[in-house]
Amino acid sequence: MTSFSSAPTLSRRQVLLAGVAGASGVAAHVPAQALPAKTLVFPRDRGSHPDFRTEWWYITGHATSGTRPFGFQLTFFRSRVEGTQGMASKFAARQLLFAHAAITDVQGKKLWHDQRIAREGFDMAFASQDDMQIKLRDWSLQAQGGRYTAELPATDFGLKLQFNETQTVLLQGKQGLSRKGPEEKQASYYYSQPQLATTGSLQIKGHRFEVTGKAWLDHEWSQEYLHPDAAGWDWIGMNLDDGSALTAFRLRDKSGNAVWDGGSFRSPKNELYTFSRGEVIFKPLRSWKSPLTQTTYPVEWLVRTPADFYTVRAVIDNQELDSRQSTGAIYWEGLSELMDSKGRRVGSGYLEMTGYAQPLRM
Repeated sequence: MTSFSSAPTLSRRQVLLAGVAGASGVAAHVPAQALPAKTLVFPRDRGSHPDFRTEWWYITGHATSGTRPFGFQLTFFRSRVEGTQGMASKFAARQLLFAHAAITDVQGKKLWHDQRIAREGFDMAFASQDDMQIKLRDWSLQAQGGRYTAELPATDFGLKLQFNETQTVLLQGKQGLSRKGPEEKQASYYYSQPQLATTGSLQIKGHRFEVTGKAWLDHEWSQEYLHPDAAGWDWIGMNLDDGSALTAFRLRDKSGNAVWDGGSFRSPKNELYTFSRGEVIFKPLRSWKSPLTQTTYPVEWLVRTPADFYTVRAVIDNQELDSRQSTGAIYWEGLSELMDSKGRRVGSGYLEMTGYAQPLRM
C-alpha cells in the first residue's frame, strides 16, 4: 500500500490560480516544431532548459543494507506555463516544479511514496540553468563534477544518497535527439547516466539503513512528447551486472498498440547500438490489479530487442504511484529484475508504465 507523507501539498489548480490571478489561468497553445539536432554540452545541459515546455530529471536504482534489498526513485519535473510568461508580477507561475520520491521495501513488500509541487521563485523552488542544481522546498538534487547528491526527507521515509559516475554519458537517439512519435516534432533531447555507484542512507519510519547499490539517471526536455494517439508508455532502464546498459520503450495507443518504440544497448566495452523503429516489442506475460484504483498493469513482460529477448519481472507487484496531488497521473513505477533469453538473471532496474489508469496528457 502506498504511504503518503503528511507534509502539505498544493494542487495544480491552487498553484496556477496563485500565479495567474486576474488572468484566464489557461496556458496559451504554442505549436511545437521539430527539434533540431544539436551537440549537448556538459555541464550546461545537465541544468534546466526553461524555454522548453517539459523537462525531468529522473534517478532510479537498487541498493542493499546488509542483505536487505530496496528500490528507490526520485524525479524532479519542470513545466513551463506559456500563459504567464509575459506577466510582470513576481507571483506569476512561469515555471512549475514537481517532485516524486519513493522507496520500495522488498522485504516489507511495501512502497513508500511522497510528492511536492511549487511555482519557481522566492527561494522555495528553482532549477539552475548552469548545471544540475534543483531545489523544491526541502528536497534537492545537485551535481558537482561526476557526483550527484540527493536529499529528499519525508514524514515517514527519506532518501539521502550520493551517486558517482562510473561510465561516460549515454546519448539516447541520434546523439541525444530521441524520437518519440511518427511526427518529427514528437522528440526530446535525452541522455542517460547508467551504472552510477550509489551510497548513502534510506530512512523508513524512523529506522535508518546505510545502503550501497547502483542507479540510473535520465534527463529529458521537449516541446512536444506524445503523439495525439498515444495514451501512455512502457519504459525500462536496466543496469546489467556485466556493466551493460539497456533502455527500451514503447508509446501505446488506447488499444495497446505501439505508436512508437525505441531504446539502446551499450556493452561493457562502450559499444552503443541505438534501436530503430520496430525493433522493440513489449509482450505482457502477467498482470496485477491495483486494489486502490482498480487499474490493471502488466508486471511481467517479454521485451524483444536487438540485444536479446529479455524477461522483465516486478520484484513486488504493488508499486503503483498516485501523483494526483502533483503531476496529476496514476502510474506504475518500480524495481524489477531482468532475465536473459536463457532465463538467467542478468541485471535489475526500473519499469515504468503510464496511461493505464487513464490516458496521459503532457
